Amino acid sequence: MSAMAHLQRSAAIRRIWDRDHTLWSEDPSEISDRLGWLDAPLSMLPELDALDRFARETRAQGIAHIVLLGMGGSSLGPEVLGRCLAASRSDANPTFPELIVLDSTIPARIRTVAGSIDPARTLFLVSSKSGTTIESNMLYRYFRRIVEDAVGPERAGDSFVAITDAGTPLDELAQRDGFRRVFRNPPDIGGRYSVLSYFGLVPAALIGFDTRRLLQSAADVRAACGPDVPASDNPGASLGAFIAENALAGRDKLTVLTSPALASFGLWAEQLIAESLGKSGRGVIPVVGEPIGAFDRPSDDRLFVYLKLAGEDSDTYALAGRIVSQDIPLIRFSIEDVADLGGEFFCWQFATATAGALLGVHPFDQPDVQRAKDFTENALRQFEKDGVAPEIEPQSSLAELLETAEPGDYLAILAYTEQTPQTDAALADLRLAIAAERGIPTTLGYGPRYLHSTGQLHKGGPNNVLVLVVGQRQDPLPIPHTPYDFCILANAQASADIAALQAANRRIAVMPLSSLI
Repeated sequence: MSAMAHLQRSAAIRRIWDRDHTLWSEDPSEISDRLGWLDAPLSMLPELDALDRFARETRAQGIAHIVLLGMGGSSLGPEVLGRCLAASRSDANPTFPELIVLDSTIPARIRTVAGSIDPARTLFLVSSKSGTTIESNMLYRYFRRIVEDAVGPERAGDSFVAITDAGTPLDELAQRDGFRRVFRNPPDIGGRYSVLSYFGLVPAALIGFDTRRLLQSAADVRAACGPDVPASDNPGASLGAFIAENALAGRDKLTVLTSPALASFGLWAEQLIAESLGKSGRGVIPVVGEPIGAFDRPSDDRLFVYLKLAGEDSDTYALAGRIVSQDIPLIRFSIEDVADLGGEFFCWQFATATAGALLGVHPFDQPDVQRAKDFTENALRQFEKDGVAPEIEPQSSLAELLETAEPGDYLAILAYTEQTPQTDAALADLRLAIAAERGIPTTLGYGPRYLHSTGQLHKGGPNNVLVLVVGQRQDPLPIPHTPYDFCILANAQASADIAALQAANRRIAVMPLSSLI
């Protein structure tokens, strides 16, 4: 039976709208309380006037930068909106502040951000659904000290805004420390499905994104995905069926191509697909950001989605045409304006929920993420006990790792380094060389960001992954009121994830960045 026929026969689309948890699992845990994203395009509309007033207030006060301290679902949606808006503007717009997303514990990256802002003219968004995210909490401590030194302890709270669920430790912290505002998100929206809620809308409004068009485009696609729309006419269901049917046939490498202004969309789609569908030994592997030359000989385990911004011609447009001519599965989407990304967000969320039902995967939990968090906490407790700092030790070699590659495998490059143009170029060259030599797809994630994104897939998905961890020497960077610094935290996270991958019997190699540059 085709995927589309199965959707019709099982009444899957209506059951999604009915919040029927049995579509995915007999256990309603993390399903019945995770479907609020279905209504976000409508339920968030009444909040936009207040967000616009808040954005005008910040501009009137001369805020030059918005620094978002968050991870995963709290950061990747805003990152896409900020980058796409900047890429679509012909010139920098000084009317609106610049958005900087800081989702790293790498000391060099933190120093770079701290050195690029005036703390007296910066608004910090501390963003976490649970309010317990270690990265955003430690980053808050660091920047709170900087702001207090710049404007004084009495005024420092005005430089911080919290976005979280009601009653979380972050909500309590924000009230205790005098934050300017607390935006309490609807609790029934999971992190990676939250871009059309406060987590995405607050930073979007602050940088001048057209949030009304964003939500309207999402509402239009929501209607097109409605319970009474046939699956064949439903864009979200059609995309979900396309993904699932190809994955079941062995084409599980979902390769996302975009026109240039939309390049960052892949970061958000990567997390959504990897963390939602990569578990229980099954999964769909999102492949984003590969160099164009990697597609000279596409492996037969790929399928493609191409997202185009109207009026943009690029190498990827020509590439999409070549892929179609080779009878490789490809589906195209086009939007008129970056503000129409709201519709794409909703479409991909609905597609992911649909694909999860077809693949027999629970798309709203992340069971294998916790293991790396637990290992990190153990490493930090051990440091506090005996003072032995965790280290990233080289092991195996890339050549030895690649010798184990088989058809259907892919290489995941996990870089615990500062993301710089030089590092991006070096890792792009590596991906290109591996594609030419081995003919396997490659993915790239910067740590610790990927722990909240593709990390679930690497450990819980199919064991067809080769993992290359790339480390870099870190200089100490103190965290106020904390017994460890960012160097120790970053190394604890890297070493903990290596241990979690080894516990999952993944093939792994560890090497220094210096051997690539």
